[in-house]
Amino acid sequence: MSEDKKEEQKKVEVPAKFKGIVEEVEKMSVLDLSELVSILEDKFGVSAAAPVAAMAAAPAGDGNGAAEEKTSFNVELTATGSNKIGVIKALREITQLGLKEAKDMADGAPAMVKEAASKEEAEEMKAKLTEAGATVTLK
Repeated sequence: MSEDKKEEQKKVEVPAKFKGIVEEVEKMSVLDLSELVSILEDKFGVSAAAPVAAMAAAPAGDGNGAAEEKTSFNVELTATGSNKIGVIKALREITQLGLKEAKDMADGAPAMVKEAASKEEAEEMKAKLTEAGATVTLK
């Protein structure tokens, strides 16, 4: 099998501008190559494994590449912020909760405000809570 690998290497045409670099890499041990890759990743802020991971994480679809749009969102209050009273008022308006329940939700952040909300409803809730000073995430 090592002869097959050598034949494959012979078939690859290295452009003249990279010939010196390729010759140096061929002389390196596996440990040296590993160290070189690590240094290059740190120097340029990249990862040699990123393209492989991105391809592995790509969703399986019908082959046309169009991703399905999410229609249902969970609205989560992640932080109350400095205007706690305003956030409690917004929570009461959005959820029709009583004062104690809205206060408990604000105090217990992160807390789920509403599950399975439509996109428009979730965006509206997020806007009202954000305006009141809260931090909100749509999931």
